Amino acid sequence: MEYQVICAGESRSFSRDHPLVAGGKDSGQVVVIIGADAGAAFRRLRDTDRMAAVLLIELGTECLGVHTGEARGEEGSNVLGFARFRLGDAAPSDLVELVRQPRTAEAALSAARLVFESAGLKVSTCGDFAGRIIDRLVRPYYNAALRRLDEGLASAQDLDTTLKLGLGYPEGPIELLERTGLAHHYDVAQALFEASSDPAYAPARRARVAKQRRES
Repeated sequence: MEYQVICAGESRSFSRDHPLVAGGKDSGQVVVIIGADAGAAFRRLRDTDRMAAVLLIELGTECLGVHTGEARGEEGSNVLGFARFRLGDAAPSDLVELVRQPRTAEAALSAARLVFESAGLKVSTCGDFAGRIIDRLVRPYYNAALRRLDEGLASAQDLDTTLKLGLGYPEGPIELLERTGLAHHYDVAQALFEASSDPAYAPARRARVAKQRRES
């Protein structure tokens, strides 16, 4: 299936030499919009340009509905959102979270999946929620680990070692966050806290400190 890639600013998901980007054509049945300004680029498209079979918008933490609009819980068309999961400064993973709405066309969903899988990526599908699947599940866990460290439950090394040995994790939460960037964790957790008002997402103190240090 031929597809077109529109680059709208720097993408956290894809470099210019990634197979997905390199495989793009001048036109196609699917239009993939990547970059930090992907949503704005979508909104600037003329009506005729939106007539592609499928339009895919790279998302940050925001909902797809921010760009497409919502109506009585019946939104959904040929437009989907997506994000390739990346934890802070770590390299992007091979997982793409594909965002659908209540009335997203099944044909559009299948076409989107085919485009990403043809580039060697794995696809999971989720509803239109800020943060999608992974961030909504792991950010409270990271916050809890940071708060237990602040409370003195155990040292960072003991917390990490216990979780690695007890749960089989390859890396403990403290070392993982320090390697990939505590300030990045703050950015995502704060965005989810603002979107949901759920205190589990409120960034832990150490993440706030890292954010302040980055900005000082």
